[in-house]
Amino acid sequence: MAAKNSLQITRTGTGAYDDDGRAKRTGTLRGAVAHIITAVIGSGVLSLAWSTSQLGWIGGPVALLCCAIVTYVSSFLLSDCYRNPDSVTGKRNYSYTDAVRVNLGQKRTWLAAFLQFLILYGTSTAYVITTATSLSAILKSNCYHKEGHEAPCKYGGTLFMVLFGLVQIVMSFIPDLHSMAWVSVIAALMSFTYSFIGLGLGIATVIENGRIQGGLTGVPAANIAAKFWLIFQALGDITFSYPYSVLLLEIQDTLESPPPENQTMKKASMVAIFITTFFYLCCGCFGYAAFGNATPGNLLTGFGFYEPYWLVDLANVCIIVHLVGGYQIYSQPIYSEAERWFSRRFPNSGFVNNFYKVKLPLIAGFQINLFRFCFRTLYVISTTGLGILFPYFNQVLGVLGAINFWPLAIYFPVEMYFVQKKIPAWSRKWIVLRTFSFACFLVTVMGLVASIEGIIREKLK
Repeated sequence: MAAKNSLQITRTGTGAYDDDGRAKRTGTLRGAVAHIITAVIGSGVLSLAWSTSQLGWIGGPVALLCCAIVTYVSSFLLSDCYRNPDSVTGKRNYSYTDAVRVNLGQKRTWLAAFLQFLILYGTSTAYVITTATSLSAILKSNCYHKEGHEAPCKYGGTLFMVLFGLVQIVMSFIPDLHSMAWVSVIAALMSFTYSFIGLGLGIATVIENGRIQGGLTGVPAANIAAKFWLIFQALGDITFSYPYSVLLLEIQDTLESPPPENQTMKKASMVAIFITTFFYLCCGCFGYAAFGNATPGNLLTGFGFYEPYWLVDLANVCIIVHLVGGYQIYSQPIYSEAERWFSRRFPNSGFVNNFYKVKLPLIAGFQINLFRFCFRTLYVISTTGLGILFPYFNQVLGVLGAINFWPLAIYFPVEMYFVQKKIPAWSRKWIVLRTFSFACFLVTVMGLVASIEGIIREKLK
């Protein structure tokens, strides 16, 4: 009995602190669901109607459902890796790379860290592109309403990307992910709002047309090769829309315990994936049903919808607000890792470790760290610059989805699960998960190649 009590004390901690000596975590199931929805329902949802149009009425919904199942399996495996060696009582892994290091060793940790930060950085860049597209769409919507749908209403996105970057520099003063629950809640509400608007406009257009458009095999292409490129790119876009493995353990690290964090995280993943899948199927299918072969690459900014213009404007405002929060959700893990690394590397540096009290008129006093300010500002500038250089929405999403899907969402979680649960080679579970991993690998390769081809083609136009 004494040993059992000791174990319980070790896992839960006492008073205002958890078992690792850090301040008591207070995250809840509701907060975890909000974080996941903020991370998942982002710019990817806007490309799903286009992806469905490329795959057709059979391939589109099947691909969305398969990706949802794959994402839940991945999150189920990964949530058990938050603690090690035991998934309930073991030592905490604060991040994805911590879990890889403990389970798979240092060499694969470097690869995982590189891929994780690449996808986080790339997603931040995609959010810069999407925000500028939505701002341009608001101006276009008003222009089309006043001048007619055939008016030459064109607006560049560079200025809007710069403005978004300035907002993110200010938002980067938020210390860490633990301080962002309110941002996630607002962003999640915005994602629901613009998803509902897109869904509603799609349904209204189908009713107005009096028929469901589209075909079983999707949009016809000039030749078989072109059709395959578009199918693979659509798969890349869909894979971008789901997985949140690069953030799962960071979100799980915010949860209170008891109950065990992995149990809460599995419930949060199931709820969030169910909600997002419902929206994805509705937005993808009704968007395709409304526009058929003319489905735009971005449902709310590609001007399949013109009226009511104020509702299109509202949807794009919600997208922008959501992406302001989503950018921070994806950037905070990079900020935290960089700050921890430099603090360990330069423990005596005042530039890296000292905080200074700042008081500005009309604003409550706050702490500022010079390294944090400089690093985060340079990070935002770099993502903004990359977005200006490659402003290709669907192709960029496809590349990011492919990079994220197999290595980070499938391969590493499966390998860590084998180690954590001591799964013997050639057992039934081992064979099933290996087959599952290989199938996802093939999807990743196809999506990556097609999306890179799309970027090159767009750049050379």
